[in-house]
Amino acid sequence: MKRLISVLTALSLVAAGCSASAEDEPVVVLASWTDGEETAFRQVLDAFTAETGIGYLYEGTRAVDQVLASDVQRGTPPDVAVLPNAGVLAKYRKSGDLLPLGDDLSAAVTRSFSSPWVTLQKIGTEQLYAVAVKADLKSLIWYDPARMTGVRPTTFAALREYSAGLTAAGGTPWCVGMGAPPTSGWPGTDWIEDILLHSAGPEKYRQWASGGLPWTSTEVKQAWLDWGSVLEPAAIRGGTAAALLTDFGDAGKPMFTDPPGCALEHQASFIMSRYQNFERPDGTFPKPSTDFDFLSFPGRDVSEVAADLAGMFQDTPQARRLMEFLASEKAQRIWPSIPRANAFSANRKLGLDVYPDQVSRRVADTITSASALCFDASDLMPATMTGAFHRAVLEYLSNRDRLDILLKQLDDVRKSIQSGEWLEIPCGQ
Repeated sequence: MKRLISVLTALSLVAAGCSASAEDEPVVVLASWTDGEETAFRQVLDAFTAETGIGYLYEGTRAVDQVLASDVQRGTPPDVAVLPNAGVLAKYRKSGDLLPLGDDLSAAVTRSFSSPWVTLQKIGTEQLYAVAVKADLKSLIWYDPARMTGVRPTTFAALREYSAGLTAAGGTPWCVGMGAPPTSGWPGTDWIEDILLHSAGPEKYRQWASGGLPWTSTEVKQAWLDWGSVLEPAAIRGGTAAALLTDFGDAGKPMFTDPPGCALEHQASFIMSRYQNFERPDGTFPKPSTDFDFLSFPGRDVSEVAADLAGMFQDTPQARRLMEFLASEKAQRIWPSIPRANAFSANRKLGLDVYPDQVSRRVADTITSASALCFDASDLMPATMTGAFHRAVLEYLSNRDRLDILLKQLDDVRKSIQSGEWLEIPCGQ
């Protein structure tokens, strides 16, 4: 990609009677964001251009891991790539393709982010290698406040009982969508992670995320069984087949129909944007607090979080300027300020006033201030393990009787990965 852009830039300058220079080149950015998310991120990049005079070329694709791997292999990586998985960035750090960002930016990040977020951006090392462009809170269950009255479940057993009660009354508890090509299944991995974290606790979760706890262990198997017990086929809107085929971004739409097609959705904080952009037949849109709110995942007082991390793959002045800008309070404020975009920052300096509603402020407060945070385990795992996890989730939903086989297969993958490939990130601190 970079080589082609450089050739085209040089040709255009020669045609104009000028000579090309590295300083004239735009910064090349690769990320997973498309559609509305791409539009929002481009506002961040436009602000960068307005401040620095440096142009940009952006490519957004859900297959960001595959595109980046291909570009790196060809020796033409983008200047900056934004990935949702620290485990993949760790691989590029070890290969030397991901470049350190320097002491000055490291010091600035340390001043602006809490300790867990600084550790993540250092990718398990002593140097800064990434900037958290956007953060999400994962341990959430969404519901309609007007329809969920009475005592709300605070334990997993109570959640299971509540779900079973809705089914027995002829309702459908859960909105579920596993579709997310080429990474379909990740909404199910979020379920397993939350259940394990809130039942077995942060230390067992950390061991599992870093390859030290077998998939066949009692704790991990119980997390799968618990997930299956609350997501019985009759409890899923459309049944198992619909869950496997429905796109994750569309799963929650039936919560806002009359009557509702489902009552609950387990999904990260980014889903607020999807909710607020679902147009109802009367032309209105769901609003936070009035039409949707969240329960914290039941169990221990700890939260699972995730981030989209920008890493530098070309050491150019333009790339370094962009990384510095992305870490700044100015840049971190832009996306959360966009109406109905519902992006969140882990930068503590923003304050909660940037967020337009109370639901968003509660999310942001947890991301920036909670004492016990653990990062999405599948995002920390090596790509081979993550891919196997995604596939196993889909297979388990299709056939619950295969759990022991699936866990054995997952543990075989775990054993095949060398110890140095696992990323060690503290959990619950």
